[in-house]
Amino acid sequence: MAPAERCPVCRQTFFCGRGHVYSRKHQRQLKVALERLLPQVEAARKAVRAAQVERYVPEHERCCWCLCCGCEVRKHLSHGNLTVLHGGLLEHLASPEHKKATNRFWWENKAEFQMKEKFLISPQDYARFKKSMVKSLDSYEEKEDEVIKEMAAQIREVEHSRQEVVRSVLEPQTVPDPEEGSSAPGSWKGTNSQVASTSQQPSYVDLPPAPELDWMETGQPLTFIGHHQDTPGIGNIHSGATPPWMVQDEDCSSGNQQIGPSYEEFLKEKEKQKLKKLPPDRVGANFDHNSSTGAGWLPSFGRVWNNGRRWQSRHQFKTEAAARNKQQSHKKKS
Repeated sequence: MAPAERCPVCRQTFFCGRGHVYSRKHQRQLKVALERLLPQVEAARKAVRAAQVERYVPEHERCCWCLCCGCEVRKHLSHGNLTVLHGGLLEHLASPEHKKATNRFWWENKAEFQMKEKFLISPQDYARFKKSMVKSLDSYEEKEDEVIKEMAAQIREVEHSRQEVVRSVLEPQTVPDPEEGSSAPGSWKGTNSQVASTSQQPSYVDLPPAPELDWMETGQPLTFIGHHQDTPGIGNIHSGATPPWMVQDEDCSSGNQQIGPSYEEFLKEKEKQKLKKLPPDRVGANFDHNSSTGAGWLPSFGRVWNNGRRWQSRHQFKTEAAARNKQQSHKKKS
């Protein structure tokens, strides 16, 4: 019997020697494996004449399994934030190590000789790919520069429009002619007071001054509707009074009131928390340690907690009981 050998294509151990590579099952599995790798090789071969450059994304870290070399190969070639599609696979297919491994794989597995050239890249094709890659990188940089210029133009346009809006707001407004303006008696007076106030007070920013309106003047076209909320004798934060959240309460102002539990209460609560961890049905769980007890509170039923035999405790208990009875009888007689 031939020694056991393992076929990496069929993924099983066989005992028929070299005759396994000629079997129908091996040839079928070999054809399926090569057809699985062939689409990726053809896609990489199309990129020889027109290399594609894209911005780097995590998906470009994918690898493919090279059946001839028995190892994983990076599909794309990345550097910095740029990625050349199918660059890693083309570099591997054009390497001399891959060519040697392909020749050995075709010899060992007896694959079709016409398909071997599909899995190899000649040095001339790889040199052509390098030239197209350089051109693609230059065109990509030009496109990026154009995009950056367009973004810069948009930013300048937005900034210019913003400055125009700010300039239009900050420009002083012209005083309207009283003959062309409102015929109300209070409007012209308000305008005169506005001009007088702006001429007397220094202006740090050329902002449009607000008109000073006299609400109590007779003949004013506007009418106040509602009621004032000012409480007589009590101010608010707008009139300079103390805010309500800063006013001290009467309880707090009377004395230094302690906030929170005292130290003794804290110790009691801490002791209660310790007792909660103990089993509730334990002996003495309901015993009050603060209760007043006398010296004879312990039961006298044989003194089982003493050392010695049980009968000794019984005799001792009887002796003490007799002595106690004698003392009581003497007290009664006296």
